Amino acid sequence: MRIVEYIDTLRAGGKERQLVELLKGLTATPGIDCELIVMSDNIHYDDLYKLDLPIHLLLRKTDKDPGIFIRLYLLLREIRPDILHSWGSLCPVYALPAVKLLNIKFVNGFIRSSIPPSLFYKDKKWLRSKITFPFSDAIVANSKTGLKAYNVSGKKSYYIHNGFDFNRVTNLLTPEAVKTKYHISTDFIVGMVASFSDNKDFNLFVDAAELILKTREDVTFLAIGDGKNREACMRRVPKSLEQFIKFPGRVNDVEGLMQVMTAGVLISPQGEGISNSIMEFMASGKPVVASDCGGNRELIIDNETGYLVPNGDASAVAEKIKFFLDNPEQAVRFGLAGQQRLKDMFSLENFTQKYISLYNHLLT
Repeated sequence: MRIVEYIDTLRAGGKERQLVELLKGLTATPGIDCELIVMSDNIHYDDLYKLDLPIHLLLRKTDKDPGIFIRLYLLLREIRPDILHSWGSLCPVYALPAVKLLNIKFVNGFIRSSIPPSLFYKDKKWLRSKITFPFSDAIVANSKTGLKAYNVSGKKSYYIHNGFDFNRVTNLLTPEAVKTKYHISTDFIVGMVASFSDNKDFNLFVDAAELILKTREDVTFLAIGDGKNREACMRRVPKSLEQFIKFPGRVNDVEGLMQVMTAGVLISPQGEGISNSIMEFMASGKPVVASDCGGNRELIIDNETGYLVPNGDASAVAEKIKFFLDNPEQAVRFGLAGQQRLKDMFSLENFTQKYISLYNHLLT
């Protein structure tokens, strides 16, 4: 079986991380030949270069480069894959003419969130879904709520939850070295890891931190990530609390930071697909406080591996964080339960095998 995976960029991100994880599994599977096409030279994941697979850079001259249609067709005609698996919303549009002309099975991995598109022709995702879904051999989301958000059902629709490579939480710096590196001296650490985008409510995370810090000074809150809203969020923090609420930016050793935390947080008002951030917390054995919406409900078991909280309620977030701070043994119990759930249900092996089963199904 010959498979081409096709994505616009491999910058740090959710779908990008999952493609890399899938390629790890596919390249280790006998009988599968993989090639990768990327429309950018922005490749964040060094893991790729350790894999035995050809990487083709199909660079765009502009954001909407019509020349990609012809260049992609010629490249696929040369590779002759059995299956093309596209990721994101733009790649399926470029891929559609080539896969139909060359009779290649088409897996459309468009749906990576649980946020419904606006039902309006000016919404790019709505328009691209309407163009590409009818011609796809399989439409794959990473959550059940993602399929529901796009109103996709029937025999072409599938959901395959994200997978996690537990090798990522081995050979880390010691907790003492991590705390020294990030200048942390408090007994407890709570973190939120995400992009500072409109669907990640770091402001509410800061509000919850301020509520907790009114009565204690033994906890550091880390708002980890980068993006357009970061500077504005930093300005919300009173100077008196800057030593307790920190913004490390984007970090390359997030797993090391997570190992020293008491709990993780993810506030995303519009919902997630299956969050890599939550999976990383779970892999590190940490309980998670997250928004009660989207794919978070498929990942977290409320009151067992973490807590699901109402959107917009800083006091509810603070209350659940405070529970873990006040009850460290319970935090450990929740965290270990989440870690075991990840191993049982969201392993890299399960993730890879489900995609292989889908690919085989399309070719029979």
